Order: sequence, then C-alpha cells, then structure tokens
Amino acid sequence: MEKPKKCISVEKARKEQDEWVRTRGKDIRECEGYEDTREFWYSLDELQDYLDYVREKSKEQGVKKPGIRFYLGAYPTTKEEKGYSTIFLSPTKEAQADTENDNADSDPNNYDIEPMNIIQGGDPPRNY
Repeated sequence: MEKPKKCISVEKARKEQDEWVRTRGKDIRECEGYEDTREFWYSLDELQDYLDYVREKSKEQGVKKPGIRFYLGAYPTTKEEKGYSTIFLSPTKEAQADTENDNADSDPNNYDIEPMNIIQGGDPPRNY
C-alpha cells in the first residue's frame, strides 16, 4: 500500500505539537489554571465503524463524496470535573462548487448524521 499523500514526518508532527504547547497550551494553562488535554485516542475499530456508518448513511442520502470534519470542543466544568478539551467528528457532504479550486465553498456539515465523540484524552497529556 502506498503512503497517503497528506502524511507528514514525525519531525514535523513534533514541531507542530511543540508550537501548540508553546502558544495555545500556555494560554489555556494560564487561563484555566491546569494543563488541558491535547491528545485524543480512538481504536482503529471505533474509527472504522464510524467511517462505515457515515459512508452507509451518506449513500442512503445520495451523498457521493462524504467526508469528516474534526471539531475542537470542551466539556462543561463542574464541581467534580475540570472542563477538559475534546474533539468530535462531524460528517460532511460534497459542496456545490469544486472545493479543489474554490475555497469559498467548503464541504458543509451533514447534520442528518450524528457526530462522534466519546473518546479518551490524556490526563496529563502526552507529548508526541
């Protein structure tokens, strides 16, 4: 199998993580008073199940080019729990225009298919 086109090197990934920690991570730590999670884990089976679900539901809807958008989110802070960051996956459907050439018309979210969350984040977070 060929490596996908959008893969990056381990070194580039480490630099990107370091930059996030140095900038956004620092701001969150100072504002919230604790180190927030910044890495999230899904099993391959969970991801594949969700991708299969989105592909099947999209096909039922006549969506020819489904996609997945990743969103940052945060849980509410309670007396018992810190409001750690999370991510959730949102299905998309093809845009009306050619998104390869027209950045103004990105693939919209498909709100007729449920997003996916329920993940495990590092506490404390692990560096890449």
